[in-house]
Order: sequence, then C-alpha cells, then structure tokens
Amino acid sequence: MNCLVVDDEEMSRMLVKNFVEQTNSLNLIGVCSSGTEAMEVLNKADVDILFLDVEMPDMSGYDLIKTLVHPPEIVLITAKADHAVEAFNYNVADYLVKPISYARFLQAISKIKDNLRGLGRTKESPNDLYVRSDSKIVRIGFEDIYYIEALADYIMIFTQKNKHIVHSTMKGFQNRLPSNKFARVHRSYIVNKDKIETIENLFVVMNKKYIPIGASYKEEFMKQLNLL
Repeated sequence: MNCLVVDDEEMSRMLVKNFVEQTNSLNLIGVCSSGTEAMEVLNKADVDILFLDVEMPDMSGYDLIKTLVHPPEIVLITAKADHAVEAFNYNVADYLVKPISYARFLQAISKIKDNLRGLGRTKESPNDLYVRSDSKIVRIGFEDIYYIEALADYIMIFTQKNKHIVHSTMKGFQNRLPSNKFARVHRSYIVNKDKIETIENLFVVMNKKYIPIGASYKEEFMKQLNLL
C-alpha cells in the first residue's frame, strides 16, 4: 500500500518514514512537512494510507482532511491524546499519540488491512482509469495502452488508435498503473509489457514504434521480463 507521511516536526516525520520502510506491505511515496505540500502530492499520486499530523501551522490535519473528496485511509498523529474523540468524527482509521512505537504502528496497519478486507477493497489493480483529455473525461482500459510518453508537465497516452494528452507527471501516473503490466524503460517512457513485440539492442519495439531503453532503467526492466 502506498503511504504518505505529513508532519511539521522533522523527528516525527523521520520516525514514521522509518516505520513505513521497515514494513514489507508498505511503500513510501512521499514525506511532507506541511498540509499544502501534501495536497500537491495527493493530487498527483495514488495514496492508500495517509499518516497525518493534527497540529501543523499552515493547515491542520483536520483542515487537510476536509479538502479530500475521496480520502485514503487516514492515521492521525498527535502529541495530545485529548484529540481522540474529535479525530474519529473524521472517520479516520486510527489515532496514534506521540511518541509512537513500532508495535503500535503495526496495530494501525493491521486495523486498516482488516477494514479493507471487510469492505472488499483489498489492494488490487483495476482494469481501467479515467483521464481528463481535450476537455473530456475519457475511460482508458489498461489493456488498450501501448506506451506513455512524457512531455514537459504533460504525458501522452498512446493506444492503438488514439493519443490522449493529460496533465500529469510520469511518476504520478505510474503510481496509478498496475506494476505487473507496466514498466518504466526510460525517463520519458513507460511501456505495457503485454504489447512488446521485440527488444532490439536498446529499444523496445511495439506497434511500429521504437522506444529507447535508458541505461539507468535497463537492469530493472530486464528483471521484470520472463526471459529464458
């Protein structure tokens, strides 16, 4: 599950960051020191669990929650236990009081997993996604995507018949793709592994397109292939 840590206290940020990195089922995608910084990440990335400090100077944890239309699972963090009653009015998954132990952290993760199982929301890749392209919201099936190309602050999604230009970063978009089907092969390209026809020298060939394989991505990409 993808995790975002938000806390204005550096020691607290680093502690929760270390806890996330120690836990195999969790993937750290960001560490923020303010609510406004967190909003930018939440607008771009696929976040499953938000570890959120209550008391921050520019925007409180509660203020940030109020901005979220489809909030992830939220674990509130605070130095004051008397926030607990108010915290659960925001339908948070759990509430951790500083200083946090790793054992208590794992209890919160276990509770979230139980909640997701009960709601049938265990982390599984969907079959499609919706993007804003040319003033429309377009449904794109993952099986229809050949590759994604970066273009400054935009990305271009190529299917067999169409091209969709979307305002997004490559990293943010990659987080929304099933990792078992898509691979980053270059700083400017993500490919659908099911659509690869051949790999020639340092190029992936698909649908008459030669896509370069970057030197820093080659080793990881080759590991993902069922290569004899």
